[in-house]
Amino acid sequence: MNIDWDSKAYGEKCAFVGEYGKGVVDLLSVPPGARVLDLGCGRGELTAYLAQRGWDAEGMDASKAQLADAKRRFPEIVFFEGDITSFEVEKRYDAVFSNAVLHWIDKDRQPSALAHVRAALKTGGEFVFEMGGKGNAAAIHAALKEEILARGGTYRHDFFFPDEAEYSALLEAAGFEVRYASLFERPTPLKGEDGVADWIGVFAKNELSGLPEGQRRAAALAAQERLRGALFADGIWTADYVRLRMKAVAV
Repeated sequence: MNIDWDSKAYGEKCAFVGEYGKGVVDLLSVPPGARVLDLGCGRGELTAYLAQRGWDAEGMDASKAQLADAKRRFPEIVFFEGDITSFEVEKRYDAVFSNAVLHWIDKDRQPSALAHVRAALKTGGEFVFEMGGKGNAAAIHAALKEEILARGGTYRHDFFFPDEAEYSALLEAAGFEVRYASLFERPTPLKGEDGVADWIGVFAKNELSGLPEGQRRAAALAAQERLRGALFADGIWTADYVRLRMKAVAV
């Protein structure tokens, strides 16, 4: 799934992505100094955090805008451009880490993505990640779909939100042994008085593309209003997140 990231908006509205990702790092058990690739590194916060934890961390992303920010903010770290479904590396890593990336990959391209992750790892290397799981942001996407269709637009939903069993099967087919898998609800507070609408503007650009540009913000705000009773309390909007967190080893 391709998306044109607004790196500035992402940094202002979606800092929670990196903060929650720090918990995923705790699944890594490779020793200090091990080579770790942050796959889909975005603006580089978690790559820097991996380096702070003592690993030889590098970051890869497909977004030129996000990479430019990462290189500016953390010039001491190596960042490079690459597509998760086709990237190649000269020297294999001890671990690959990924946070909030894999659900952006179309379901039919997941085997290719995992094959390239496996090829980038040493045998015995760790693949640790978190992605959107089955039911992730279901209420938000349902409300947005209603608003887009009500305006005569077309609706597409390309995210891949699997459960533990479905993704374990993909990992095993790609040459991994699953060591840990957890699917869990994680209601996630959003910033600002229009937190859901802003979230839609950042993360649901493909869905909004079914409407003329002049109608997109209005649709996002209307979808948000549909959700006021379910996702707004004490002045705070909350996204109905479900996450899939896993650890696998290359065999």
